[in-house]
Amino acid sequence: MAHTRRGCGCALAVLLVVLAAASAAYFYFQRRTGPQLPPPSGAELSVHVLDVGQGDSILIIAPGGKTVLVDAGNPRNGKKILAALQRSNVDHIDLLIATHAHADHIGSADEVINGITVKNVLDSGVPNATKNYEDFLKAIEQKGVTYVAATPDQTFDLGGGARITVLAPVQPFFTKDQLRSGGNEPNANSVVTRLDYGDFSMLLTGDAEAQTEQRMIQKGARLEADVLKVGHHGSRYASSEDLLRVGKFKTAVISCGADNRYGHPSPEALDRLKAAGVKLFRTDLQGELTITTRGKSDDVQIRGEREAASQELWAGRAAQKDDSARSGFIQYGDFGPAPKPKDQSKKATNSK
Repeated sequence: MAHTRRGCGCALAVLLVVLAAASAAYFYFQRRTGPQLPPPSGAELSVHVLDVGQGDSILIIAPGGKTVLVDAGNPRNGKKILAALQRSNVDHIDLLIATHAHADHIGSADEVINGITVKNVLDSGVPNATKNYEDFLKAIEQKGVTYVAATPDQTFDLGGGARITVLAPVQPFFTKDQLRSGGNEPNANSVVTRLDYGDFSMLLTGDAEAQTEQRMIQKGARLEADVLKVGHHGSRYASSEDLLRVGKFKTAVISCGADNRYGHPSPEALDRLKAAGVKLFRTDLQGELTITTRGKSDDVQIRGEREAASQELWAGRAAQKDDSARSGFIQYGDFGPAPKPKDQSKKATNSK
């Protein structure tokens, strides 16, 4: 698969209209609104924050066997994601959540849809003029996947007492003129969900920015949770002090690549997380992260593939690229290793 999948198809608008209309049909999951939570079955729920480099892909396996995949990494991640599903004995995805249309979140969504049975897709409904997004929508249509546009208070019953609730995007969507300098609409309008199972809860934020967080706070969204999937890979533009104060998170997990050029996670975001007293886990240092629980407050287990020193976990990176939309860089993913710093001593010697 080509790493850069640029291009705008006029079919995007038509596909979105067709898929949105189809979402009115009977939906596989029972939908409910309101804060009432079903009791946990006592069976195990697992969350796997996959190590897909500079991107997001999170597999949720509910106690009753239903499965959710939140995002699908970069275009180069398809085989890795499908292999991870196979290792967990997952032969279908009940719900694929596409938090937003950037390549580091839906890059391999078409490969996943073509490689395994996907029953439903939840999308922000905010279009993006890239071939990557067009391929994603085409795969949905060609495979007959039910398309659902995300709206707050939608709930998806995963069985066994587990439930996903949509918190954002809140309409009207953020527009470019409303965003901070360098902000972008797909990020600001990310699908934000919370996972509940008994006493356990997890907030899944996509690339939501501080403005998104503030809007959810103002709307009274249920943001308090045990675990925070840190927004935008640890960008300085997310995980605001207000969110951390309201969320009262015990643990934070960051999905990012060891060689990313954006400086993720940023020292600013890490400082805020450290001040909030959370326990931190990172895919770039610890590989795939696995969270398991049976719905009790004292039985949550979180582990990484490998150990990392505590001082490493709190060490941020210097950015080589701004994690914004000022160039087309963020649209198409961060492919290949970041350039090595120039050897200044050699440069000085050569200039003599």
